[in-house]
Amino acid sequence: MGSLASGHAEQEQRQESDPARAGSAGEAEEAGEAAEAAVPAGERGATRVEDRVIAKIASQAAREALLGAPGTDAAHAAVVVRGDTARVRVGVHLGFPSDLGGQCRAVCRAVTERVEALVGLEVPEVAVEVERLHTTERPNAPRGRVR
Repeated sequence: MGSLASGHAEQEQRQESDPARAGSAGEAEEAGEAAEAAVPAGERGATRVEDRVIAKIASQAAREALLGAPGTDAAHAAVVVRGDTARVRVGVHLGFPSDLGGQCRAVCRAVTERVEALVGLEVPEVAVEVERLHTTERPNAPRGRVR
């Protein structure tokens, strides 16, 4: 019993000499006690993220993917969630002429990554609809013949 008491006294001395260790050791003990008193995992409930919130996340990701592309000014999304998967439809306005396919791929990639990272849902499908094309040429620019 004497060795236990001396061991405990040594630990207290180390904690007093190093305040950072004392705080983390005390926090660890409190966390351990709280974990014992916590509700079991099966009884805690669940977090549900509404579809409209996921749609806002997807819209923002699409806008960020198109940032800096000429003529892009809008993106909105609709989401359908089934279980742990989300199917996303994104409507965008793009500038023309431009790399439309590249911009659509960038939108798909950004939306998929962002929704999976923030919400934890798998996104097997992102449908990008180009709703409007905006001319990126100046109105009074000379027009040449396109071959």
